[in-house]
Amino acid sequence: MKRINNYLAFLLVACFTFTACNDDFLDTKPLGEVDETSVWSDIALAEAFVLGIYQGFGNGGFDEQMLASLTDEAMFTHPGRNITTITEARSNPADPGWINGTISWQNMYLRIRAANLAIAKLTDPKFPIKGATTDRLIGDAKFLRAYYSHQLLRYYGGFPIVSEPYTLNSETFELARNTFEECVNFIVKDLDESAGLLMGKAAIRGRATQAAALALKSRVLLYAASDLRDGPTAKAKSATINSFTNISLIAYTSGNRQERWQKARDAAKAVLDLTTGNLMGLSAPVTHAQGITNYINNSMARNGGEREILLGRYFINLKAEGGGRQGLFNGPNGYNNWAGNTPVQSLIDDYEMMDGTKFTWSNSEHASAPYKNRDARFYASVLYDGAQWKPRSLANQPRDPLGQIQTGSYQVTNASGTIVNHPGLDTRSSPIEDWNGSYTGYYFRKFIDPNPAIIDQTSWQEVPWPVLRYTEAVLNYVEASIELGQEAEAKAWLNQIRFRVGQPAVTETGEALKERYRNERRIEMAFEEQRFHDVRRWMLAPTMFSRKANGINITGTLKPGKTLSTYRYDPEIYNYVYRVIEMDPGKENRQWLDKMYFLPIHRDEMNRNKLLVQNPGY
Repeated sequence: MKRINNYLAFLLVACFTFTACNDDFLDTKPLGEVDETSVWSDIALAEAFVLGIYQGFGNGGFDEQMLASLTDEAMFTHPGRNITTITEARSNPADPGWINGTISWQNMYLRIRAANLAIAKLTDPKFPIKGATTDRLIGDAKFLRAYYSHQLLRYYGGFPIVSEPYTLNSETFELARNTFEECVNFIVKDLDESAGLLMGKAAIRGRATQAAALALKSRVLLYAASDLRDGPTAKAKSATINSFTNISLIAYTSGNRQERWQKARDAAKAVLDLTTGNLMGLSAPVTHAQGITNYINNSMARNGGEREILLGRYFINLKAEGGGRQGLFNGPNGYNNWAGNTPVQSLIDDYEMMDGTKFTWSNSEHASAPYKNRDARFYASVLYDGAQWKPRSLANQPRDPLGQIQTGSYQVTNASGTIVNHPGLDTRSSPIEDWNGSYTGYYFRKFIDPNPAIIDQTSWQEVPWPVLRYTEAVLNYVEASIELGQEAEAKAWLNQIRFRVGQPAVTETGEALKERYRNERRIEMAFEEQRFHDVRRWMLAPTMFSRKANGINITGTLKPGKTLSTYRYDPEIYNYVYRVIEMDPGKENRQWLDKMYFLPIHRDEMNRNKLLVQNPGY
């Protein structure tokens, strides 16, 4: 034991002797990470840091649960995901409901802090590298700070503006919420500076550009001019907002609203002057078939449709991310998919007829064949009963050799010639999978790769999420032009969108034009996270979002003298009956309360920062 103790003593003496002679002994760098000094003295490492801030985009809108299912676009099939907490207006500060990482107050501030740090370091006179590359990185960082700030603004209202990175030496970590107007001005300033820094820089896929900065500015200013953000208008339309004593946190309390519409129009026009989308500028409608193809290309960002994407969240097969699994998440259960977010009937009914007239169940011709002669975007966006889709798996092709969607119940003749009922392969009674079929009778087609090799959970796809899309800027310009009384200009641009999908020109004026525009935005931007915000900012949510989620019930009975042993969609053999159904309240019982115009700030955030004021109604 004595020898061991002497040996330990020797080692300690040796260690102290060594460290006395070598001051760098404790000044070591971690082997598994890069220290801060190295990052901000090397342009490649600085770029890697800035690119990391884009991770706040998550999967874009391609999570398994989609924002569409919080609106009158879709409903979520599976239980236990906190979707109904929002659709049934049960949100509260302790349980706000389903909020993903691209919405979360905490996550947005995490990314804002990273952007603040990048801006501070890159603009520090001590930063050793100057020039175009550094300017691009500052432009990226300012765009990202603006983007995450705009997420806070449109979901929560005014937020505490943090423009410098906090340190352990900061005097306080508590800040009050800034006014809505101050937040708009802060975001717009960042976007203007970002656009200037990115001007003339070559586009890099998945990163901000001058056009993207201007497009986001267009969105922010359009929202700022809308009913929900005009204090007097919002108070007049909502008793909950009227009783809120801190109205400046969620809306303008003064100023000229027409000037705000003009700013929104000018911001959108700047995008239109700078770039173009796909197949804009047509003077007449394309054919119906070409319209379907055009819309699919725009949704897939292929064959010219990539010009639609001003900023995208891209996915590659080599990196297995949830954003590449839209076919699995939303595809038909008869193709061994999960049927997560499924379109509701109220959306289906809002797709026009090919001739531009409204679809209505009171029209017997429409009611007897509701999927005939509809807007091309319907066929490019929705899988409906009888729709031609991909070949089924080899095991299931004998049940459906043609690859047609089956969401009804149909008569067939069995081997003995007896007529029996056959449940559709894509229903909740499917003989393929009976636990995950659509309740509504519809499935997504938009954003799902039509490649027949990509059919089930073994497959991935490379379809980008449109963070910012050219057509959104066009629609922003149209809306602001209508509000400013510039109807001819509005219709000229609106009809360009319609012509490329084969729809005829709109001719309405006044309120009818505004209504037509709003429906056009609903259809063109379906499932792109626009509807959640549009219905709120127009203050139409008490009507639109209180409607029950609904779907379709379809039965096919054999015509007299007809027989068929393996079902296929065929109006020559079957009489089809279509009946609109509302969801069972036990599945989803939608309602609207005006507190749902905004998300609640979580109780934990309120406890961390005593200066925060909660949103109205909570």
